[in-house]
Amino acid sequence: MQCPFCGHDDDKVVDSRGSEGGRVIRRRRECLACHRRYTTYERLEEALRITVVKKDGSRVPYEREKLLASFRNACYKLPVPEERLRLMVDATEEAIFRNHEKEVPSLFIGEVACGLLRDANKIAYIRFASMYREFRDIGELVDEATQVRNDPQIGPDQGDLFDSQDRPT
Repeated sequence: MQCPFCGHDDDKVVDSRGSEGGRVIRRRRECLACHRRYTTYERLEEALRITVVKKDGSRVPYEREKLLASFRNACYKLPVPEERLRLMVDATEEAIFRNHEKEVPSLFIGEVACGLLRDANKIAYIRFASMYREFRDIGELVDEATQVRNDPQIGPDQGDLFDSQDRPT
């Protein structure tokens, strides 16, 4: 490892511990030349090598940050904490690696994300589903929203999809 301060490539590991549920190793290092300390993180390289097969057949590298950005957009101005978003990304990645080795269809990622968002916040789910499912008309969107509204599972920190006076009949 090359020291970020002096560029010397000889160091010693002062401390190692697991992080992010054991999926990451955090190492505290000390440069033997300048004696400054710095931290490195090790992740499985496999997470970077999986390819996403998009709807049009094109292939792109999987990017954790893109998935996190999708969750953030769906949950914008909703009471879903950042930590919950990161846990949803972790859960999505676990499903990807449990079911796929080298390539994963974007449809699989979208379905897993939809399920997690539906459990987290129904409004976030409808936002995400409206883009992901590509509804052909407003009727399909209303049907999906009605189905979600009638779903008895409500998370502890989410409100109802419609106010009682705004409910469609």
